[in-house]
Amino acid sequence: MDDVLLLSRLQFAANISFHILFPSISIALCWLLCYFKIRFDISKQPVWMRAYRFWVKIFALTFALGVVSGITMSFQFGTNWPGYMEKVGNIAGPLLGYEVLTAFFLEATFLGIMLFGQQRVPGWVHTLSTLLVAIGTSLSAFWILALNSWMQTPDGFKLIDGVAYVTDWWAVIFNPSFPYRFTHTLLASGLTASFLMAGLSAYRIHRGDAKHAPRLALKTALVLAAVLAPLQVLVGDMHGLNTFEHQPQKVAAMEGVWDTEKGAPLLLFAVPDEKARTNHFEIPIPNMASIILTHDPNGEIRGLNEFIGEHPPVKPVFYGFRIMVGVGMLMLLTAWLGSWSLLRQGQLPSWLLKAVMAMTFSGWIATLAGWYVTEVGRQPYLVSGVLRTADAVTGIAPGNVLLTFCLYITLYVVLLGAYLHTLFLLARKAVEIEEYQPGENPFSQPMGVQA
Repeated sequence: MDDVLLLSRLQFAANISFHILFPSISIALCWLLCYFKIRFDISKQPVWMRAYRFWVKIFALTFALGVVSGITMSFQFGTNWPGYMEKVGNIAGPLLGYEVLTAFFLEATFLGIMLFGQQRVPGWVHTLSTLLVAIGTSLSAFWILALNSWMQTPDGFKLIDGVAYVTDWWAVIFNPSFPYRFTHTLLASGLTASFLMAGLSAYRIHRGDAKHAPRLALKTALVLAAVLAPLQVLVGDMHGLNTFEHQPQKVAAMEGVWDTEKGAPLLLFAVPDEKARTNHFEIPIPNMASIILTHDPNGEIRGLNEFIGEHPPVKPVFYGFRIMVGVGMLMLLTAWLGSWSLLRQGQLPSWLLKAVMAMTFSGWIATLAGWYVTEVGRQPYLVSGVLRTADAVTGIAPGNVLLTFCLYITLYVVLLGAYLHTLFLLARKAVEIEEYQPGENPFSQPMGVQA
């Protein structure tokens, strides 16, 4: 059973890690496409449409991989985690169904018009279709995060003969952690899409693309990231306070606090040792953890030793949290430096252009690290306080799980390689395309965009 549990957890982790890469881009990228399309409708300046045409291809590719990879996850509820649906299927099933009935139907209805209908429908219909697809992507995130948040902080239900039944759908959906988790995820998507757009645009410019569209996209993305990054810090702090209230064992693992203490330090680095239940090689900032979590330098933080047998593995949560915060700070610094340089000088110096290129997929790193903190930090529970992970796992042979795990990993490596290759292929091809299409006015360009 231990082998099946470990393999099933690894397989689901591989699936969710691959899947989340694509919604983390497509949710916000579609809103950026709305912005480009609306700016074109208002100004009639062709550069906005050229930016739209390039990025809608990347959106279509990203959206397709997100849908396909999401389907395989639903199968695993039955094949690898039958105990999950047996116990909480009355809650999980409807929430997943609401996603299909609202988000998927909306996206499926208007995605074709958005991708292929520009020359076949009035301009306002095409813009409306882009907007509705963007709303659909956000609705999808709403329902998925409602379920995930409920698994973290369950509410609005009762157990009858070991099965969960809803008593209040409002409390299920808007459970204590949902507002913070939903907002945090949307902002993370905005930053991920912004840095992807900035990085690929910088790549085009670095390869000698002198057209206006990549410069416009670069400026739009960096300014958006400069606005979203500090908002993410604020929302992240609020989310941390909520987690501190409802999941103190997760926060203790994030901070590496073993014994309950007042005036707990913030550990910039340490090596947690679960066997000795202590940390090695600590680099602390005195009282800072208590200040952040309680807003009191002498505030009390409950330690992991109060949750023996009930707290998550410490190292993945501890290091994942620091990776997420560290990459987030780099994103903030890069966005602010880039925005300042563009607004003051109209272009990025060579070193900063290369730095933006290096940060192209930084949003993926921060998102994955944050997701591991969230999901590993819930262990040993699948649904906090309700269903243990070990009680939900399948009873099939470990060899079967190992086979599918290896097949998934192989397929995902191939698909991810193909996706990255296609992104940079599209960027290189765009460098070779003439700037002005037939019928466009070569003298139309937005104010402040330099050649």
